[in-house]
Formats: sequence, structure tokens, C-alpha cells
Amino acid sequence: MYRNCTERGWSKIMPSFKVACEFLTVSSNESGKSYYLTIKQVYTAGYAISVIALVTATIIFTAFRKFHCTRNYIHLNLFVSFILRAASVFTKDAILFSNRRIDHCSISTVTCKASITFFQYCILANFSWLLVEGLYLQTLLSLTFVSNKKYFWWYCLLGWGAPAVVLALWIFTKLHIDNKGCWDDNENEYIWWIIRGPILLTVLINFLIFWNIIRILVQKLRSPDIGGNSSTQFSRLAKSTLLLIPLFGIHYIVGVFLPDHVAEDLRLHIELGIGSFQGFAVALLYCFLNGEVLAELSKYLRGWRSQKDLWLNGRHKQSSSTDSSGISYVTHISLLEKLSPQRKSLEN
Repeated sequence: MYRNCTERGWSKIMPSFKVACEFLTVSSNESGKSYYLTIKQVYTAGYAISVIALVTATIIFTAFRKFHCTRNYIHLNLFVSFILRAASVFTKDAILFSNRRIDHCSISTVTCKASITFFQYCILANFSWLLVEGLYLQTLLSLTFVSNKKYFWWYCLLGWGAPAVVLALWIFTKLHIDNKGCWDDNENEYIWWIIRGPILLTVLINFLIFWNIIRILVQKLRSPDIGGNSSTQFSRLAKSTLLLIPLFGIHYIVGVFLPDHVAEDLRLHIELGIGSFQGFAVALLYCFLNGEVLAELSKYLRGWRSQKDLWLNGRHKQSSSTDSSGISYVTHISLLEKLSPQRKSLEN
């Protein structure tokens, strides 16, 4: 944006704010407003459904002692990363887009920068815990004797600590080189790659793990030393993880290498539209469609029904005995009334 120095003084700013901020130009059109509003409604509904499903799955995994194991602890951390990601999206929208009169080109507050920073951390942690899922399955299939508790703390360090290190580097670079706006632009590509690079690395590592796990599973299933129980144990976790690795990786790889002006609409539909329902897919695969979880829930439901039936039968017997004793009492009194001559004489 610039001004011209003329004989009459400075000219008007060229181009205008509405032209410089492309999304404001689009939003001035009613069709553009409805288009972006529809996308916002879709991903808001997607994140809301994902949060409800993830919170329900978290309650199930924590309520039953049978599910307290390293495998499910890793699942729970993945659930939490998705919940935080949805919370960061809601927080960012509430701060940046709650007021339509806010000039998004000139706004630069600590609050909006903090919301974008929290959003970036949740995305990094989300992909880090997906990498942990792949690494855990790789370790489970490759090593026969492994201390799950020992490795679990390393997994936590990778899932929550590594994103913090990357984010600290990004914050330092933003503060000293590109400290403008709300830190939500990607004009300086090399700074944006501080976030993109680690995410892309986790996706590529997971794809390598994906093919290696398939190779190991094929070898184990072909081996005559592997019985039915062992193969079933391996396949339980493999089914969900192998489905999630392509699900999480493909949409990111498609958009990461395309130019921003080409991939803008594609990212809007894939990352916001489809990506908002990924938390629901995770809860569905790891909890609601898990045979072990369904069996435990049905067992608990049968026990709860049995206890309810026993309680209702006890109440019914108690009420029946009370009713019968009341009837005999009334009958006994009526007989006394009929047989008592004194009462008859008094009545006369």
C-alpha cells in the first residue's frame, strides 16, 4: 500500500484496505459471505461432534479399570490432543471473528497472537501423537519383550514436548523477524515452514511405518509359529492405526506443496471441512467400534439390568407383604367389631 506525493498533498492510500485484504473484498459480496459462513458452520459442527465423541470415549476408557493400559493411555492422549485442537479453533474464532468491524489487516494484540500460538501448538501435538500411535504399534510388532511403562514416558515427551520446542523456535522467529498482525499469515514461507516442516516429517515417518507394519503383519500371519490368538492381538490395534495413518496424512500432503493461491479452496474444504470430523473418526475407530470396548459395555449393561431387576423385585415383594399385612389387620379389626358385645351395646 502506498501514497503519492502531489502538489495538493498526499493522495489517498492505494490500494484501499478492502482491496489489500482480499478476504474483505470477497466478504463484501453476499455470495462470498454465505460461502465462507457455510464453511464455518460445517467445521464448527464437525469440531463440536468430535469433541462430544472424544469426551465420551475418554470417560469410557477412564471409567473401566480393564482399559487402564499403555495402549489406551496413548489413545487418551491422542483424544486430548484432538479436544485441544477443537478448543483452539473455537478460541481463535471467538477472538478474531467475533466482531465483524475488526480490521483483520491491522489488528495486532497479545490476545490474538496467543490464540494463534495455541492453535499452532495443538496442531503440532495432534500430528505428534498420531506419530506416537504409529511408533507404538511398530514397537509392539517388532519387539517381543518391551517395557511399556518405560517407553510411555518417552512417548509423552515426544507427543507434548517436541511440539513445544518447535513452537518456541517459531515464536522466537516471529518476534524478531515477522512480528506483525496476528501471526496468522504465511507471507514469509521460510518462517511458515518451521511449522509445516515437522508436521510433514511426522506424516512421512508415519507412511514409512505404515508400509513396514503391513510387511511385518504379512510375515507374522504367514509364519506357522504364530497362533490365532497372537494374530488377533496384533490385528486389533493395527486395523485402527493403519486406517488413521492415511486418513491423517493424505489431506496434508495434498495441500502442503501447492501454492497458496491454488490450494486455498482445497485447504478450506479438506482441512476445515473434512478435517474437523477427524476427531469423531478417531473415537469411532478406537472406542465405539472396538470389539473389546463393546463387549465390556454390554457386560456392564447386563449387570446393571440385573441389579435393577433385583431392586425392582425387592421393592415389589416389600410392597406385597405390606399390602397383605394391612388387609389381615383390617379383617382382624372387622371380626372384633362383629364379635364384641360391649361395642354393640354402646352403639345401641
